[in-house]
Amino acid sequence: RDTTNDFQLKNYSKFLEEYTSQLKGIEEALDDSIGDVWDFTLDPIALKLLPYEQSSLLELIKTDNKVNKNKKIFFFSIACPHSCLLYIFLIAETKFYSGLLYYGEGVSDTSVVEGESQIQMGRFISFLQELSCFVSRCYEVVVSIVHQLAALYNSNKGATKIIESSGVHFQVMYEHLGELLVVLLTLDEIMENHGTLKDHWKMYKRLLKSVHHNPGKFSIPEEKLKPFEKLLLKLEGQLLDGMILQACVEQRFDDPGEGVAVAKNSAFAEEFAFNIRTIFANVESKIGEPSEIDQRDKYAGVCGLFVLHFHIFRSVDKKLYKAMLDICKKVPAVTLIANIIWFPDAFLTAKVPAAAKLMDKKSLQAIRAQRDAYLQQRAQTLTKDVQSYYVFVTSWMMKMESILSKEHKNDKLAEDLNSRCNVFVQGILYAYSISTIIKTTMNMYMSMQRPMTKTSVKALCRLVELLKAVEHTFHRRSMVVADSVSHITQQLQSQALNAIGMAKKRVISDKKYSEQRLDVLSSLVLAENALNGPSTKERRLVVSLALCVGTQLKTFKDEELLPLQLVLKKLDLISELSERVKLQCDCSFLYWHRAVFPIYLDDVYDNAVDAARIHYMFSALRDSVPTMLHAKHMESCDQLLESYDKEIMDVFNEHLLDKLCKEIEKDLRLSVHTHLKLDDRNPFKVGMKDLAHFFSLKPIRFFNRFIHIKAYVTHYLDKTFYNLTTVALHDWATYSEMRNLATQRYGLTMTEAHLPSQTLEQGLDVLEIMRNIHVFVSRYLYNLNNQIFIEKASNNKHLNTINIRHIANSIRTHGTGIMNTTVNFTYQFLRKKFYIFSQFMYDEHIKSRLIKDIRFFRETKDQSDQKYPFERAEKFNRGIRKLGITPDGQSYLDQFRQLISQIGNAMGYVRMIRSGGLHCCSSAIRFVPDLEDIVNFEELVKEEGLSEDTQRAGSVLDSVLGDLTSNSAEGTEYFKMLVGVFAPEFRSAKNMHLRNFYMIVPPLTVNFVEHSISCKEKLNKKNKNGAAFTDDGFAMGVAYILKLLDQYLEFDSLHWFQAVRDKYKKELNAVAKEQNVQSAGQDEKLLQTMNLTQKRLDIYLQEFELLYFSLSSARIFFRADKTAAEETQEKKDKEEAAKAEGASDGSTSSEQALK
Repeated sequence: RDTTNDFQLKNYSKFLEEYTSQLKGIEEALDDSIGDVWDFTLDPIALKLLPYEQSSLLELIKTDNKVNKNKKIFFFSIACPHSCLLYIFLIAETKFYSGLLYYGEGVSDTSVVEGESQIQMGRFISFLQELSCFVSRCYEVVVSIVHQLAALYNSNKGATKIIESSGVHFQVMYEHLGELLVVLLTLDEIMENHGTLKDHWKMYKRLLKSVHHNPGKFSIPEEKLKPFEKLLLKLEGQLLDGMILQACVEQRFDDPGEGVAVAKNSAFAEEFAFNIRTIFANVESKIGEPSEIDQRDKYAGVCGLFVLHFHIFRSVDKKLYKAMLDICKKVPAVTLIANIIWFPDAFLTAKVPAAAKLMDKKSLQAIRAQRDAYLQQRAQTLTKDVQSYYVFVTSWMMKMESILSKEHKNDKLAEDLNSRCNVFVQGILYAYSISTIIKTTMNMYMSMQRPMTKTSVKALCRLVELLKAVEHTFHRRSMVVADSVSHITQQLQSQALNAIGMAKKRVISDKKYSEQRLDVLSSLVLAENALNGPSTKERRLVVSLALCVGTQLKTFKDEELLPLQLVLKKLDLISELSERVKLQCDCSFLYWHRAVFPIYLDDVYDNAVDAARIHYMFSALRDSVPTMLHAKHMESCDQLLESYDKEIMDVFNEHLLDKLCKEIEKDLRLSVHTHLKLDDRNPFKVGMKDLAHFFSLKPIRFFNRFIHIKAYVTHYLDKTFYNLTTVALHDWATYSEMRNLATQRYGLTMTEAHLPSQTLEQGLDVLEIMRNIHVFVSRYLYNLNNQIFIEKASNNKHLNTINIRHIANSIRTHGTGIMNTTVNFTYQFLRKKFYIFSQFMYDEHIKSRLIKDIRFFRETKDQSDQKYPFERAEKFNRGIRKLGITPDGQSYLDQFRQLISQIGNAMGYVRMIRSGGLHCCSSAIRFVPDLEDIVNFEELVKEEGLSEDTQRAGSVLDSVLGDLTSNSAEGTEYFKMLVGVFAPEFRSAKNMHLRNFYMIVPPLTVNFVEHSISCKEKLNKKNKNGAAFTDDGFAMGVAYILKLLDQYLEFDSLHWFQAVRDKYKKELNAVAKEQNVQSAGQDEKLLQTMNLTQKRLDIYLQEFELLYFSLSSARIFFRADKTAAEETQEKKDKEEAAKAEGASDGSTSSEQALK
């Protein structure tokens, strides 16, 4: 038992050790140091910082004064934003604003089909109906709030008082009422500025008239059409005529049925006006200042309240009206949503005409002129603003990083939290200020249709980047910010509780009892209860309402009240930190100003050093995606998203990616070809742009893709280099060098261009040569000894060559069958060339000269020692020129020589094909150990008893090895075939004129030698056009044609090359004698002339000797040692020998059979 226990204990301890190591690994993986920085583009999850609880408003509102206080607080809690207004604001901002703004978007002007506009409006009708219901609901809420406030502040002394309202000002209520009026105002402004919507509406109404006149054609019952027409009229009157707000303020607010008097309620009128003045005073002091946070929105609300007050009570506070107009000088316009801008002066003048009449016209004109002045001033100061905000935001980001990276110290916790709170609030203030500048400037330029300078556009784009930088900074530190926010809200709640606690003690210490004092005490207790919990919107709403009552009777001293209000304002900001940051940094308005994107990209391209900022711009462009999801005019909002995605990507490709690709390619090309000195690349003269910064960028996220600039450019270069290498294989080295340079200079990981089934030195393909053999033989020169073809001339810096290895590679690619096809093509080519050859030989001028030369040689050969005179050949060569020359200075004999060279080149190519085939076969069979003793694999497989498939495979292998062995041992005698096919025709009686050919060979050789020397001399000249060092095609051609005509003996009878040697040696001896004579006379000039003459004679003799050697070599291929008659006899002898051998074999076998 003890042993078992020990064993189990050991196992358990082992398990614990393993488990501990696993836990340690998990702990390290989830360590704080990993993942404390969040990437804006890659986060699979997000933190939502909004406080939340499940308690209802009724549970939150519990006070000791149960009778009155519960009634009052609950009443206002329901009336205030949480239950109704907040929902209205949310629906308006997310659903209705976006749906209206994006109407008509996503359809290009060029691709609009007839009837598309009516279809869009047809889809949109249901949305407009929903909007109509929403507006009607807003009207009811406005009436309800006004009635509740009128009941609270009733000047009728006989009316029942819900609460003692003197000294109690529910300012929050009026602010939210103002916000609701701004919603209606925004809808009006969107409709007013939406030309597309109005145009489509008119077209839709016209369509409806057509349907009304002929309902049967459209299969619509007439009884359904009339209600629909009424609905459209109602929608048009309510929504499209720009009267949404006007209809709201002109409602009938007096309701005798409910006993609520509004218009004649002087107490309510006074309270209403007091709250407008109070809110305006708060707005006026902050608007346009660095600490401004939401004053512009409140200013719009105040204007709405002022108009509502005017329409209800028909009285105007001229002083307030003038003060409100004066703000327009500081803030000429307010952006309501996206690209919708609102001019307060125009609004107040139109909606309160009674007050506008009392104003001086000049002052109104001055306000309008102020708009132009504002734009001019903004254009001048924009660059400076960008610089200053750049400093502010970067220093703020550094503060954020330093504060958030510090750990909390217990002794300085309050101070640390306070500094964090201030930094967070400062970030929101910066974001608000920057956002306001961008929106106001861009929208004012668009609304007033003024052109914006490129400098201004670049500056505004910089501000957009700063705005997104603020948002990204908050997001990067989401973990720490989330942790800090909860602590900061607790600290702020604690400070507020302390202030309220002191006020509560003050109230309790006063022993005088009154109903009002009890209300104050209860409201303070309620505020305390609301602050003891999560900082939700409901609790903060309860606190603000409770303090509206709790601040009367001087419960707070002046020096206590302001800090408390500041703490509560901070509490609002910090509790909604993430929402506020998202709202202030939202750049969805850029959708309406996306025309600036190309200019921005050009700027990024020109200033590549800070290319990383492009991430911020794409983040800003992504902001409009959530709002697009509410578009209703298309079948699916995906169509709008796709259109936007395509538009942005097209611009990005055109203005950055394509330019970058071409610039990089150009730079690589110029760097590789520096030796050509194409243009001035001195960076001090032409400037220098370091584009490598783009390749260090992280991939940019946009929609559902990542744009990796480095990968895009790499792919472009890979594709370009590969395609161009396939087009011109001889440039592979250049592109390889460019690849290496791209890696060294830009850090691009390039792909090697492994071209399929090719080698880098393949040269021209056999198929290509075969198809264009007429071009090939005229553009390439043959070298007999090295078996190589060299290009005559090229536009490139080097000449192409083709050798046996290239041919072997091609044969390996296409198979050995290509060899016979090539010989067939060559045969077709030779037929055409021989036709020209025959015509030349048949020409009277040529034929007569040759016959004369033959007769002359026969008559004088005894005197000339059986040698054809050199002078006669030279005379023939010169005499041909008299018959005429081509524009480029060539005689008929020059052209005939070229013809023979081309025939010889074709034969050289056939020889190379045969050699290449042998090379290919020998390469393929090099792994067979002994060609004389190859085992039979089929028999071996059968012996082992393997499957039929294996046996078939063995049989195939045997046949392949057999083919390779026979091909490598002996190639097909293509020369013999090409001689055999043409020889009978050449030697026939009808082609007797060809028999004179051997006599034209001497003049041809003279012509060839002159041409060859001329080509070789050009090798040393700067202009190498026409330079060459070999042309053995001529020797091959002469040897081939002599064989076809069976004229080797006739040509040899001329002893031509012996005559040439004798002639040049004689001249050389004469020059040597002359030199000996002149050397005594010391005439230097004459000696130099003699030396040059000797050199020239040596060169000519050497060229003739080279030609003689080449011709002798070429003759070997065509068996020049035998005449046609001897070959025929040899063939007969072989056949007879074969027959005799067959007969003897037969008799031997019959004898064996008999035995």
